[in-house]
Amino acid sequence: MFLGVDGGGTKTAFVLIDSEGNIRAEHQEASAYYLEIGFDPLQAMLDRGTEKTLSLAGITERDLRYAFYALPAYGEDSQVTDKFDALPAAFLGQGRFECDNDMISSWAGSMACADGINIICGTGSMAYGRFQNRGARSGGWGELFSDEGSAYWIAREGLNLFSKMSDGRANRGALHELVVRQFSLRADLDLCGHVYSTLGVQRSAVAQLSQIVGEAALLGDTQCKAIFYRAAQELAGMIFAVRRQLNVPDDIIFPVSYSGGVFASGDLLLKPFQDALLSGANKFRLVQPVFSPAIGAAIYAARRSGAPLSQRALDRLKSHFKT
Repeated sequence: MFLGVDGGGTKTAFVLIDSEGNIRAEHQEASAYYLEIGFDPLQAMLDRGTEKTLSLAGITERDLRYAFYALPAYGEDSQVTDKFDALPAAFLGQGRFECDNDMISSWAGSMACADGINIICGTGSMAYGRFQNRGARSGGWGELFSDEGSAYWIAREGLNLFSKMSDGRANRGALHELVVRQFSLRADLDLCGHVYSTLGVQRSAVAQLSQIVGEAALLGDTQCKAIFYRAAQELAGMIFAVRRQLNVPDDIIFPVSYSGGVFASGDLLLKPFQDALLSGANKFRLVQPVFSPAIGAAIYAARRSGAPLSQRALDRLKSHFKT
């Protein structure tokens, strides 16, 4: 049995698989972003989610071969890495798990642990890839000065655009009416109270406002469409940077996949992202993700345990994933 945990800024997914490629249990918990919720709530959530997932399969921690916990912000502050690494120990004991950044699960899921680059575009954003046992990342420095193209970034750009539409620096489009309706604004400046006080500038809460920007773009707001275009350019730039770090030869058509909730917007982001990717000097091939990040975490757990899934098991897992 192998447990995969994909932590995110909004939700955390738990998946238990066996060595034959069967999904034995799935469970979902809330955010795993420790900068927003704190370490103690993070540990409580991981313990609760792990116990619930194992119980759904009718097993205990003694039946688990290995677990992989993919957690946002892991490795981005050396002073807390040991705290991250100790989180699952109270429940699972030492030597039966590994923690790392959630970019690993996204890559492992989308590429089925094969060479290639994955771009994450959810609450935050970053690119991670592997080539000939080398790994590299780009982006993902946090919402304050990075996470370009992410849901948070799109929401922030949309809020900025609303302010310009309100005070005359930009022409009013569909976004203005949608924001007024969403927050029942009596005056446009009341948005400040909603964002700074009601939402508390929480990362995940602000990121959800990206959906309003997407809705406005689909209604024909060209300025909102331009935000998604810029997001696509930023994401493609991360891909280019990872390829350079990996020293992938120019003649190789390198696969690129994607994960994260913003890609649920469909062609609004995916089409300009693909155009930006294929317009560069390097050769890329955009492929659909093979598995979800949570399943990616589980198959990576098997790999890290020294018992990687066979091709037959992966094929069986694919049939589960596609259904």
